[in-house]
Amino acid sequence: MENIDLFSETQTPPARDVYTVSRLNRESKTLLEGRFPLLWIEGEISNLSRPSSGHVYFSLKDAQAQIRCALFRGQIRGSRVALKDGMQVLVRARVSLYEQRGDFQLIAEYVEEAGEGALRRAFDILKDRLAKEGLFEPARKKPLPRLPQRIGLITSPSGAVVHDVLTTLKRRFPAIAVLLYPVPVQGEGAAEKIARAIALAGMRKDCDVLILARGGGSLEDLWAFNEEIVARAIHACPIPIVSGIGHEVDFTIADFVADARAPTPTAAAEMLSPNCEDWMEQYRRIEQQLVRLMRDRLRRNMQHVDWLSARVVHPRARIETMRARLHALGLRLRLSQEVTLRQLHHRLYLLGARLSEHSPRPRLRALEMKREHLGVRLIAQMRRHIERAQARLQLAAQELNTLSPLATLARGYAIVEHLDKGDIVHDAAALKTGDRIRARLARGDVECRVEKTNES
Repeated sequence: MENIDLFSETQTPPARDVYTVSRLNRESKTLLEGRFPLLWIEGEISNLSRPSSGHVYFSLKDAQAQIRCALFRGQIRGSRVALKDGMQVLVRARVSLYEQRGDFQLIAEYVEEAGEGALRRAFDILKDRLAKEGLFEPARKKPLPRLPQRIGLITSPSGAVVHDVLTTLKRRFPAIAVLLYPVPVQGEGAAEKIARAIALAGMRKDCDVLILARGGGSLEDLWAFNEEIVARAIHACPIPIVSGIGHEVDFTIADFVADARAPTPTAAAEMLSPNCEDWMEQYRRIEQQLVRLMRDRLRRNMQHVDWLSARVVHPRARIETMRARLHALGLRLRLSQEVTLRQLHHRLYLLGARLSEHSPRPRLRALEMKREHLGVRLIAQMRRHIERAQARLQLAAQELNTLSPLATLARGYAIVEHLDKGDIVHDAAALKTGDRIRARLARGDVECRVEKTNES
């Protein structure tokens, strides 16, 4: 008992450090905020409220506990999700304490849906890495063909994409063929099969362009097109690729790597298929221009012919006859060409109407045979025309030869030339006995001496 010190009234009690409530809450808040870093917390939203201040308050809970959260007005603009009760979210927040009421709470800075958020982060990481490697550069993108002969379609054979693409192509340009590469567009192993289909199409090179297509869906549904293996396959493919994945608001990694992006599969088909009506209108304009150029060419040729006719030094009567005949032939040729052009225009219009309803291949083969037949007929007609022209030329040469002085000599006449004076003798009075003369015959000439002249 002697070792125990008993309190006595003479001893001074120790000083008490008395906390106020506000001090306790303030220091507790300091300890909490200094102890915990910025955290990612997953849970379910409940008790969501939106007061007039513009802030959002809710509870974040799991199966065993819950905690109050505050998302201030300035942070709401950075959130891309519409919060509602029962939503499973991933919150980036600071641990804090509300001093006025002593409530333990989280100050949220960013909120995203829990499942989609992880996928979105993986999407952003892969997108940044591929962008740094240059896979999205516009300079490496291949140009699209103006009129593809065959389009390769990489999509699911059971979805509505195949029907939409085929319907669009049939409406716009039915002559374009489509080769389907069937692949699954979601689920396990879909990305690998899509990449293999792209590699196979690039190796075969039996299509002018490829459409990588899928209907709409969530980020998870479209995830096969966000895989790196698909992006690498698109980048390595030697054939241009147009992506038509999801809806207009959906973007995938494949869209950034592809040579062109369409908002929907139907838009991709429209992007690659010209409007056949526009092409027919262009053909009609070209035809009209060709007719105008041919008429101008004929007019210039006729003017040139007239100019050449004016320079011919043959007898005037013959020249006038040939000029009138040439003018008549020119008119006939022009009229014949106009009729032919009208017939061709009508035939082109009928073929265009039939082309819009039926496949052109059998008709093209028939037209090819007809063209060869017409070519043979054209060559035969050209030969007959040349032969008739040669005959007319030969006849004209004979008529010209009839008027030639050489023909006169061939009938037994001669041209007499005075050897001393070098003049042609027209009158016997110009000669006297003993003059030397030369007589030019049809073949050769003879030299003579005048023995007697007879002026009668």
